[in-house]
Amino acid sequence: MDYVRWGAGLLVLALLTYALSRAARIPLGWLPLTALLRAVVQLAVVATILRGVLAVPWTVVLFVVLMLSTASWTAGSRLVELPRGHVIALTGVLAGAAVTLVLVFALRLVDLEARYVVAVAGIIIGNAMSASTLSGRNFLRAARARRDEVEAWLSLGATPQQAYDDIGRDAAREALLPNLDQTRSTGLVTLPGAFVGALFGGASPVVAAQFQLVVLAGIALTMLTTAVVVTRLAGRSAYVVTEVVG
Repeated sequence: MDYVRWGAGLLVLALLTYALSRAARIPLGWLPLTALLRAVVQLAVVATILRGVLAVPWTVVLFVVLMLSTASWTAGSRLVELPRGHVIALTGVLAGAAVTLVLVFALRLVDLEARYVVAVAGIIIGNAMSASTLSGRNFLRAARARRDEVEAWLSLGATPQQAYDDIGRDAAREALLPNLDQTRSTGLVTLPGAFVGALFGGASPVVAAQFQLVVLAGIALTMLTTAVVVTRLAGRSAYVVTEVVG
């Protein structure tokens, strides 16, 4: 593909997004353009790193550790209002990603090759990060909205985990619903990235579909594991959040 034409096309899409946000008076500022520019730089760096990683397979481990560290830190920064928010986010991301990745490769659902490890790990870790953030933020909102209920349970002698039990379950459920809805509509409403990527890579539609199904099942397990870990750990604190969510 001609890089000049490709770059010009991206710029047109970004400028149209910026112009539409201005016309609709949506206060995004230059975010549509700066976000795309940041993505271009980040993907260029990642593409360069991956060329080296795929050439030296053992470095895949370092790359996966880097992804886990970045995902955990990002999720933790969204949960700073929770007691031990960074630790909770780290534990949730590690648990969700580790369980799924070990099972996917142990069951030989995907070949244990450097390129597949990077691809699957990237998808799984990204969704673990999302689940950690969503479930943690949902927990915070519900805990604040139902503060009186929590305090009543605690005053009656309930443990923090008992007092926050319903809140944690609801928070985990809300974090999972968008992904499950998307999974239900796969093939009818959307063609997921893993499926399209496999097709672009030369795989047959059947092989691409098999890979996508492994990814969908893995994402569901990852997000559920992460959400359960995050909400259970968040519910162990007797601290009752009283500040308003920003």
